[in-house]
Amino acid sequence: MRMTPRLAATLVKEIAAQLGFERCGIAPAGPIARGDYLREWLARGWAGSMGYLRRSLQSRLDPRGLLPGARSVIVAALSYHQRSPQPPSDKPTGRIAMYAWGEDYHVVVREKLESLVANMRHALPGPFDAKVCVDTSPIVERELAAAAGVGWIGKNTLVLHEIVGSYVFLGVVLTSLELEPDAPATDHCGTCTRCLDACPTQAFPRAYQMDARRCISYLTIEHRGEIDPRFHPAIGDWVFGCDVCQQICPFNRDAPTTREPRFAPRPPGAHVRLPDVLNWDETAYHEQVRGRAIDRATLAMWKRNASIALRQTQAPS
Repeated sequence: MRMTPRLAATLVKEIAAQLGFERCGIAPAGPIARGDYLREWLARGWAGSMGYLRRSLQSRLDPRGLLPGARSVIVAALSYHQRSPQPPSDKPTGRIAMYAWGEDYHVVVREKLESLVANMRHALPGPFDAKVCVDTSPIVERELAAAAGVGWIGKNTLVLHEIVGSYVFLGVVLTSLELEPDAPATDHCGTCTRCLDACPTQAFPRAYQMDARRCISYLTIEHRGEIDPRFHPAIGDWVFGCDVCQQICPFNRDAPTTREPRFAPRPPGAHVRLPDVLNWDETAYHEQVRGRAIDRATLAMWKRNASIALRQTQAPS
C-alpha cells in the first residue's frame, strides 16, 4: 500500500493515542496565524521580564526556523487534570498550580514524543527529519495547537478543547514528512467571560489577550525580585502558579482525569506548608524541587511567595 499523506497522518495519530496522548493534530509548517499579535504583545511590554520570548522571534513566528525543510507540525496534548487533595490542616498552606503537582512534565512529555518519533520511523517508509519540542523551544505551542485542530485558544489565552478541557501539556514534533493537515480548531467560548471575570489580578485587558505582568503565574514563577504590593491580596495563598481561570471554565467541569501516573501529586504536591518553605535551606529546597517543574522558581522566589501567602492567610477577613 502506498503511504499517502493521509495514511501517514492516520498512523501518527494512532501511535500518539497508544502512547496516552488525549489529542493529536497536524498543521502545515509555516507562519503562525497571529504573528502580528505576538509582535504587538511583545512591543507593549506584556511579556514583562521574560526577555527570552524576544529571542529567536523568527522561529516563534514560523517554526520552520527551527527545522529547515519542515513540512508538517505534529501537536500532541497530554492531560494532567486531577482532583485536588485536601490541604494539611495543621499549618498555613500555600497552593501550587496543578501542572506542577507531579513529576516534571518536560521529562514525561519529551519521553512520549521521542517514543512517538521512534515508532513513526518504524511504521513509515523512508528517512525523515524530526525535532521534538517541549515548552523550552522557541515556538508558540498554543498557536500551533489551534492550527492543528487540537483545541482553540480560549479567552484566557490557553488552549481549550470541548471534551478534554484546558488542563493539558502541549508537545510538538516538527518533521520533514508530508502529512495531511487537520482543520484548525473552532472557537466554542461563545459569550462566556467567566475566566476573564474571575482573574484576581485582572490580567486580561480584553478577551484573548493577557498582560503577563499582572498574571499570578508570571509573578510567582517567572518574575525575579519583589512583587508589587498591590498584587499581594489578589495573589492570596498561591505560591507557585495559579489555576483560577481554568477552575472557573465550564469545559473543565467534566474534563477526564489524567491517565499518566507520573502526574500524581508527590511531596509537597498540591499544597505546601508555608512555615516549612520559610525554613528551607539550599539542601531542603533541592530535595523538594528535584525532578519537578517547581524548580523553575529559585529558593529566594519560593520564600518571597511563601511570605506573601502567609501574610494573606493571616490577614483579618
